[in-house]
Amino acid sequence: MGWGHLARRFFGSLWPSGPPAPEGAWAESQMSDREVLLWRRMSGPDRRHAVGVAREVERVLGDEATRPILVAALLHDVGKIESGLGTFGRVVATLAGKAAGREMAREWQRGKGFTRRTGLYLRHDALGADLLTMAGSDPLVIAWAGQHHRDRSDWTVDQPTADVLKAADGD
Repeated sequence: MGWGHLARRFFGSLWPSGPPAPEGAWAESQMSDREVLLWRRMSGPDRRHAVGVAREVERVLGDEATRPILVAALLHDVGKIESGLGTFGRVVATLAGKAAGREMAREWQRGKGFTRRTGLYLRHDALGADLLTMAGSDPLVIAWAGQHHRDRSDWTVDQPTADVLKAADGD
């Protein structure tokens, strides 16, 4: 993830509200009832970001933007709900992950307090895939949540679709 993307996300996260009501309603109309429950647990800034990603995917793909692709865009960061970290905690967690490597996240997750929450945050991709599996989401949605931080060569999602999803996410 580039530093410019992180800076934009940081400053955007300082405004706590979610997407405008019509955009939130549009997002929820794409999802199953169980997915909507997860969506509503996401922070306002995360939901705003997700709508922006999904709308960009929709703009690029047009009629090829199927419901599973849009839901993958909307819920790719859903695992962040497990950490309970706010903006500044996420900044520290991101910097810790950059300094020590994301591979430390599993060990940190076994800890307590902020260390545990840092580990959970850095593992939001795997945790999101688990949450979406339990919600009965489409395999594409689950795969993208679990793979969106992996190297391109490790993606199982159709390459052109994954490329659009990744580009729309701003990484």
